[in-house]
Amino acid sequence: MATGRTHRPATRSRGIPEATVARLPLYLRALTALSERSVPTVSSEELATAAGVNSAKLRKDFSYLGSYGTRGVGYDVEYLVYQISRELGLTQDWPVAIVGIGNLGAALANYGGFASRGFRVAALIDADPAMAGTPVAGIAVQHTDDLDRIISDNGVSIGVITTPPGAAQQVCDRLVAAGVTSILNFAPTVLSVPEGVDVRKVDLSIELQILAFHEQRKAGEDAIAEDEGAPPMRATPTGRKGPDGDMPAVMPA
Repeated sequence: MATGRTHRPATRSRGIPEATVARLPLYLRALTALSERSVPTVSSEELATAAGVNSAKLRKDFSYLGSYGTRGVGYDVEYLVYQISRELGLTQDWPVAIVGIGNLGAALANYGGFASRGFRVAALIDADPAMAGTPVAGIAVQHTDDLDRIISDNGVSIGVITTPPGAAQQVCDRLVAAGVTSILNFAPTVLSVPEGVDVRKVDLSIELQILAFHEQRKAGEDAIAEDEGAPPMRATPTGRKGPDGDMPAVMPA
């Protein structure tokens, strides 16, 4: 099997838009679920619903792959799984190194979904000398002093950073210097990388803040709806005098 070190996907050279590339994993996930249920074909509408996009956008995305469904039949599920997997580079082996083996790093190392999608956790690296030699997910943790050698020996081109934010840029610089050209960053900080290095950022706190915004907005809409559904107040003439002065213009019904 080819390794990710010497073979890279051709999506850029073929002019596939980045937005389309970002949706391909969504299609692949939906198609894989259909394949596991032995579903032979799927319509663009059904697949679009499963992937969470509209069918027109799906058909446009697939046109970049040269894949067109058959009218009245739809798309061949197995062929699309192969086609998208090939386009994403998942038909080859991608050795991955995780740097920062705390709770998150250890959880990622133990995640079984990587191997089934073409990613092999080849190395676990941490700056704590006490961690050296400790097995995590069946792999011995190695010290950052040996990072260059570890990257070279394992042919790693994808690095995952799960360090504290203060250490992330230094780790990133060392990974790039060692030959890593793609980085998945879980540290809550923005990384600076040279031309030709791709960085994808995963910030769970930002995602939670966005969800909090939507929750707050929904709560506000619910409050407005409750106010609009309240019974109308009965108006009374203004200027009437009560024992304590002017009576309010509106009194409860």
